[in-house]
Amino acid sequence: MSGMVQATVAGDVTEAEEIQALLTAAGIESELKPEDEADALVVLVPESSLEAALDAIEAMTEPDELTSEP
Repeated sequence: MSGMVQATVAGDVTEAEEIQALLTAAGIESELKPEDEADALVVLVPESSLEAALDAIEAMTEPDELTSEP
């Protein structure tokens, strides 16, 4: 199995949970990990699912809603 890689960084818990929910709806496993910055959370996905995860995030969010891209 491939390792988990960063798909995006969410600015807060609410945003991270929304991203995680849309990934789950797309059939993509994900994990949340606290970022070094205040309330930010890294959204991790399996390396083999990274492209699909990025497509799902892009399709379901406005570009200015994302805090960071890898």
